[in-house]
Amino acid sequence: MNDTSPKKVIDVMMQNDAFSKWLGIERVFDGTGNSSIKMVVRREMLNGFDILHGGVSFSLADSALAFAANSHGIQSVSIENSIHYHLPAKEGDELTAKANEISKSNKLAVYEVVVTNQKNEKVATFKGTVYRTKNEWKV
Repeated sequence: MNDTSPKKVIDVMMQNDAFSKWLGIERVFDGTGNSSIKMVVRREMLNGFDILHGGVSFSLADSALAFAANSHGIQSVSIENSIHYHLPAKEGDELTAKANEISKSNKLAVYEVVVTNQKNEKVATFKGTVYRTKNEWKV
């Protein structure tokens, strides 16, 4: 039988996820319908204001979404995402993204991802919708 536990699925996803590796993502928790990951803000991630580029925050949240959405063993892809920035992040900050499943049907699922810094201050709130394909993860 195919072991599609969240850990196994995310192990397979991470093997080929060069961008999440570049971000320096560390997995904190792999759950069914939820995920927690973290990363440290590096100099090359800063924008012209010397704060974390919004696209990097978005990408961190998007990775947490992907891990949570695929944790059911069904290949799922983003179809709509949005983010709200609360606070800037600086070089050296450790950011944690926690994704939680809000709703799930056969075809769609919705997730909320909260990004916090090392002081547990909310940096961003991300909402994502995924399409759940008919393809199972082969792990």
